[in-house]
Amino acid sequence: MITLYSGPLSLFTAKVRIALAEKNIDYKRIEVPFGRTEGYEPKHPEVVRHNPKQQVPVLVVEDGGAEPLVLWDSTVIVEYLDELQPSPPLFPTDPAERARCRMLELHADEVFFANVWTLIQNVFYSGGDGAAEVIAEAQSELARHYADLDKMLADRDWIGGEDMTAADVSYRLATLFASTLKGAPSPELKSFAAWIARMDARPSVAAELGGLVNSIAAINA
Repeated sequence: MITLYSGPLSLFTAKVRIALAEKNIDYKRIEVPFGRTEGYEPKHPEVVRHNPKQQVPVLVVEDGGAEPLVLWDSTVIVEYLDELQPSPPLFPTDPAERARCRMLELHADEVFFANVWTLIQNVFYSGGDGAAEVIAEAQSELARHYADLDKMLADRDWIGGEDMTAADVSYRLATLFASTLKGAPSPELKSFAAWIARMDARPSVAAELGGLVNSIAAINA
């Protein structure tokens, strides 16, 4: 049995949910409560018990053995799922392309998302009253990243490989979050816009994005 401790506004949990949907893997989903003012406090006791960072996602795999397999990093979880159920793949099979995809996913999660997190702190949590210069700097950095991705996508359909990969998923989710927080990409970036359309046509991605938008609306209500 697979159990996912999931957050309604966790980009990294959303990445795992898309991977599970792509691979048609059955799992039990435990939603960890979240609110604008309290965040994930008080923390879910099982998340605290399993993850030293006390964050979602947490994946628990029980196969009848003495100890369950516990994973709590979204990239490690997606890599595990890709090995558990290789089709459809979320990483290329060629070693060099696989490494490139991993680097792009890392960039999405650690570099690109850092600017989104700045907007989360200064727009979402502050009600839009964050420091204007900090918001402007994050917007400028996001615009630079969007332009780089637009150039990359001028001669390829997907960011991470020949089909949708974990890197594509990470960038799309981060872009959705940014777009709700004054950090949307310019519509003039045609290649990037076409990639967004391809991503959003994927049933697993469309369902997840719809759920996130609904969660954002509910929390903002």
